[in-house]
Amino acid sequence: MPPRRLRGRAFACACAASVMLLGGCGYMVGSGFREEVRSVHVPIFTSDASRRGLEYQLTEAVHKQIQNRSHYRLAKPPYADTELKGRIVDVRKTVLGETKEDDPRELQLTYAVEVTWVDLRNGKVLAEQRVPITPDLVHLLTTSSFAPEIGQSMATGNQSAIQQMARRIVDSMEAPW
Repeated sequence: MPPRRLRGRAFACACAASVMLLGGCGYMVGSGFREEVRSVHVPIFTSDASRRGLEYQLTEAVHKQIQNRSHYRLAKPPYADTELKGRIVDVRKTVLGETKEDDPRELQLTYAVEVTWVDLRNGKVLAEQRVPITPDLVHLLTTSSFAPEIGQSMATGNQSAIQQMARRIVDSMEAPW
């Protein structure tokens, strides 16, 4: 066999081996989102937390993540294939460090969210993340730290935590392997 054909076969074998190896490492060809779902309705999240307005910010962030990262389009209830409902279960602000004058130096925000994604065509639950006992055990838990001394504020921490949570919610919409 000529050397050129040997190199071509060796290259093809190497490519096939790498595809088989990468296939078992969590890599996926194509979109990780469900192909049978074309549209999703995301009503405004509800909130059990004492801070109001966060549910609107989180809903808007989830809308943007769905539009930017998935093939799903947002739709109203009669036209949507699925519905993604969410509830902010808990929001906590914790002081991580203080100055000599007892002013907060670094703070941490923690969000716990409960999410349910239902197929409206057949009533089947496609994905669900719930708080089993306490917000400390939830899968959809996001924390964000911020430091007022360097110009960061509660708004900075909120925005960061909301963006992280919206990414995690849309991640949970990916099809299971």
